[in-house]
This record gives sequence, structure tokens and C-alpha cells, in this order.
Amino acid sequence: QVQLVESGGGLVQPGGSLKLSCAASGFALSTYVMSWYRQAPGKERELVAEINNIGGRNYADSVKGRFTISRDNAKSTVYLEMTSLKPEDTAVYYCRRGRDRYWGQGTQVTVSS
Repeated sequence: QVQLVESGGGLVQPGGSLKLSCAASGFALSTYVMSWYRQAPGKERELVAEINNIGGRNYADSVKGRFTISRDNAKSTVYLEMTSLKPEDTAVYYCRRGRDRYWGQGTQVTVSS
């Protein structure tokens, strides 16, 4: 069955960095668009970044130049490298297979001094 498992979240100071991982199983990662979303308290879940199967990337305006999405098809893993983190980046971050119904359980990212 399809499984997506995120890891790498935590508490970081403003200006710091984190790298999230999404380990995928149950399908051929190389053939799918993969996405990262986030949901902050009291806000709707929003698309942060996505990467297609030939490496094309899209980012939310709020993270452009700070976040980088990448994939390693051999390891069946998608990454989100986050730099210059701000308190407003605090949220639960979710991995999603494209725009379909498969989501990970989420990993908490808290940016605070």
C-alpha cells in the first residue's frame, strides 16, 4: 500500500535551517509529481513546493529563494531543504503524492527563539 513518512522536523531559531525527508513506499516514486504542504494553527493547508518527474519545481511565493525541493528516486525519498527560517514558517509539514489522496502524517516545524 502507498505510504509516505515524513521526518526531520523540530525546533529551530529564526534564520536557521532544517531538512525534511519524505520516505515513500508502495509505488514508483519516479513516475509521480511529489508535493510538500504545510498547515499552521488556525490556517488552511497550503502548497509549499512541488517537483515533477523530470525535476521541474514550483514554489509558493512565501518560500521562494529559501526552500528547495528535491527527490532521490533511487532512495524513494523527497526532500525539503529550508533555510532562513522565519517564525511564520511554523507549521505541520506534510508530504503528498501529487494532488491525489495520499498524504503523510506530518512533521512539526517550529521556528522560535
